[in-house]
Amino acid sequence: MASSVSSLAGANTLSSFLPSRRSFLSSTARSPRSFIPKNMSASADQISASLPPLPENRIVVGCGSLSVDFLAAVASYPNPDDKIRSTDAKVQGGGNAGNALTCAARLGLKPRLISKVADDSQGKGILDELEADGVDTSFLVVSKGGNSPFTYVIVDSQTKTRTCIHTPGYPPMIPDDLSSSNLSAAINGASLVYFDGRLHETALLIAAEANRRGIPILIDAERKREGLDDLLNLSSYIVCSAKFPQAWTEAPSIGTSLVSMLLRLPNARFVIVTLGEEGCIMLERAESENVLLEETDVDGLLEKLKQKRQDSINLPTCVSSDIANLHAKGIGTVNGRLFVGTAEKVPPEELVDTTGAGDAFIGATLYAISANMPPEKMLPFAAQVAAINCRALGARTGLPHRTDPRLESFLVSRPQEAATLV
Repeated sequence: MASSVSSLAGANTLSSFLPSRRSFLSSTARSPRSFIPKNMSASADQISASLPPLPENRIVVGCGSLSVDFLAAVASYPNPDDKIRSTDAKVQGGGNAGNALTCAARLGLKPRLISKVADDSQGKGILDELEADGVDTSFLVVSKGGNSPFTYVIVDSQTKTRTCIHTPGYPPMIPDDLSSSNLSAAINGASLVYFDGRLHETALLIAAEANRRGIPILIDAERKREGLDDLLNLSSYIVCSAKFPQAWTEAPSIGTSLVSMLLRLPNARFVIVTLGEEGCIMLERAESENVLLEETDVDGLLEKLKQKRQDSINLPTCVSSDIANLHAKGIGTVNGRLFVGTAEKVPPEELVDTTGAGDAFIGATLYAISANMPPEKMLPFAAQVAAINCRALGARTGLPHRTDPRLESFLVSRPQEAATLV
């Protein structure tokens, strides 16, 4: 309790210079259209007419973190006792769940968000920004008193890295904050439920009800967290950070760790591990096992795929294997397909900030699953959305709309760099 009280006291001390609701909103009002290259002049109406229909069921539900992000770009990260000036600054909403669902909304889905903020100016700004982007905030809990979560983000323009200092919200969300009627209403009609691993007690309550209704669940496995194992056991889809699979399974390689995850999580249909500029790797479980197939060493097959990926192409691509009995030494065998996706090669002068790139990838994955995209199309699409977002300061500034011309080829048809079977 002492730490929570300290956080609250700190927030009260900061209230004299934190932005008001009006200044927060004005700082987030900049349209992402301003970041579309000038040579891409096709109108949104023209592009919209060429796109396939939106998914039949666009309702997705997310539960997790929200915050206000105070972003400062600097020429290089300061040394202790340095006094430096920012080269750019922005205040906008943040938090993994808030960012991912904002991305999904801009791509055309109808997200509902379950989380908690306080009735302070920052909380009001968070709600207004989400609503302006089309995120349903009807199921957010607003506490009387306390403080909304906020994060200081220092973006190092030299190394293209960011440092985050987070202050949790107070009071924290607990299962009693979500009534049974609100829980039922929130997930009613949803095609997919997403969790970022925070608010684990409330998340597990929602996940159990979603599982009872047969609604697929996507988990953002960023790192080990309290209660995450319980959520993973109910998951249909998992998107991991680079280090998570091996940290969670203690397997010796990424390939073997993905096999281990599918063996330990029998409900999981696929696991994706994102690797930043190195792209991503995905293991998809085959719908039915083929006992006639010979066992294939997963690490050896993964290396073959990496050698076949088209690194010379700037836009994201994907290569895949045939269905195989993938064997991980000392762990076991799973029947499935491997995919290796590349990332866009963003020119250094265009790369501004990687904050929220993983959230953008997940938001695009939510859209792709809702639209029944095959993995060969989903992985390049999600990578492209993430790359576009890295061209602006903050986790949401550069998030593209569905009609962004840079997404058109990924939505209309398979990119010309189609998957290669190995």
